[in-house]
Amino acid sequence: MVKKNFLILFFLLISFNAFSQDTKPQDQYAGYIQKAEFPGGDDAFQKEFMKMVHAYIDMALYAVQGQVTFIFNIDEKGKISGLEVLPKFKNNEMFIDDMKYAVKKVKGKWSPAMKDGVPVNSKYILKVNFSTNTYDHD
Repeated sequence: MVKKNFLILFFLLISFNAFSQDTKPQDQYAGYIQKAEFPGGDDAFQKEFMKMVHAYIDMALYAVQGQVTFIFNIDEKGKISGLEVLPKFKNNEMFIDDMKYAVKKVKGKWSPAMKDGVPVNSKYILKVNFSTNTYDHD
């Protein structure tokens, strides 16, 4: 009985081992994505974006306190094609429209994200703390 159980266990281990082998070599860089980049980097984009926000938007119209997350869609051509704002708050739609206007005023074009050498859509996340934002006007 012990010998029979041992043989069954032995054959099961061999069969699992045979079926678990992957015969295709996998390229460790397959699907590698290079993130979208703004000329001068993330800090340059944040500075330019906030400069446009303070230049074109009256923040007193909005009840914005604390951290706000902006999620930008960067398309295959390097253009910002969408914007989400979190969390939602009073006059959210008007605020988003104003932010879209401000981002259109930002000088500089993004280099799109690349996947396998092909430009692709990507998301860029920017967090701004409006309650302690002490941005200097140039």
